[in-house]
Amino acid sequence: MKKTLLKVLIVLLNIVYFFIKLLPTKNKVVMISRQSNSVNLDFKLLGKELEKKHKVVYLCKKLEGGVNSGIKERIKYGLHMFKQMKELATSKVCVLDSYSPAVSILKHKKSLKIVQIWHSIGTMKRFGYTALGKEEGSKREIAEVMKMHKNYDLVCSSSKAYIDHLASGFGIDENKIEVYTLPRIDLLNDKKYEIETKEKIFKEYPSLKEKTNIVYCPTFRKDETLFYEKLNELVESIDYNKYNLIVKIHPLSKAKIEDERVICDRKFSTFDMLFIADKVITDYSCVLYEAGVRNIPLYFYCFDLEEYLNKRGIALDYKELPGYQEKDAKKLSKTLNNKYDMDYLRKFINKYVSNTKDCAKKMANRIESYME
Repeated sequence: MKKTLLKVLIVLLNIVYFFIKLLPTKNKVVMISRQSNSVNLDFKLLGKELEKKHKVVYLCKKLEGGVNSGIKERIKYGLHMFKQMKELATSKVCVLDSYSPAVSILKHKKSLKIVQIWHSIGTMKRFGYTALGKEEGSKREIAEVMKMHKNYDLVCSSSKAYIDHLASGFGIDENKIEVYTLPRIDLLNDKKYEIETKEKIFKEYPSLKEKTNIVYCPTFRKDETLFYEKLNELVESIDYNKYNLIVKIHPLSKAKIEDERVICDRKFSTFDMLFIADKVITDYSCVLYEAGVRNIPLYFYCFDLEEYLNKRGIALDYKELPGYQEKDAKKLSKTLNNKYDMDYLRKFINKYVSNTKDCAKKMANRIESYME
């Protein structure tokens, strides 16, 4: 029943879109995201370059609740799709950082070029078509009806090393994938941005100047029962005479930390916290690539590795990741004092992040080639 209803809605939307497409095409780029309700860092940096010659429109709106969203949230997002349809019909290029139903299910003008830059650097989790049927993936029949990740003219990759993973995840030919690193990488080596970011964070948390800073960036889990238990174990295992622990809980997480020794920050982005991080603990997050570009030692707290492999899946050989890996918090904490193999970290990052300079400008130039 749901599948039939979706098919009917798609036909109706295409009928409406047919008339919207009668509007003239303008020298314009539209950027669409479902990642947040505000313009993200990559869009800002890329847009700044594009705005030198072209008009740029930003349409950023989350479907609150995601797959578990209610009727009210779905109606709100449905109405927002009409804004997307108008901009898609009158733009030369559409830039995405996530899946957009309007982009995939509609039949566009031949003049519209669609560029998928995605929202993560490097590869880690299985996604899209490689995660179909998994507990945390999409259902195959719905993905097919919604034509998930269709209509892309170009997909950007940070390196040739994971083009095959992107091709499988998006269900596209590898010849549509080109190496263009996400614009935010520019800032990781920007001294001015580093100084300004550190000043803001140290003003909020003066104690971070005094010890070695560990930033913990855990992946979101739908069932947080085990995570909450393991989080507390990690909190108890840290030597606070030597280290500060900053926990960057995922925005969707309901986990709380009431230990005064820990900074559970929600004021700064994980990206910005990398500028004061001396060490990073993560699990299945692509934050490892940004941390690696900044030469920050990585540690992997993978207490639920087997379960995560079953529920979502990982595209890499986990054992080859650049850092200590432990399922036990006490054992992981002990490795913080061990010698770290920085050479292996550099080799790994160089493989998966091919370019770290002028990323926004290079991506903008490629997009402008479509405008011409």
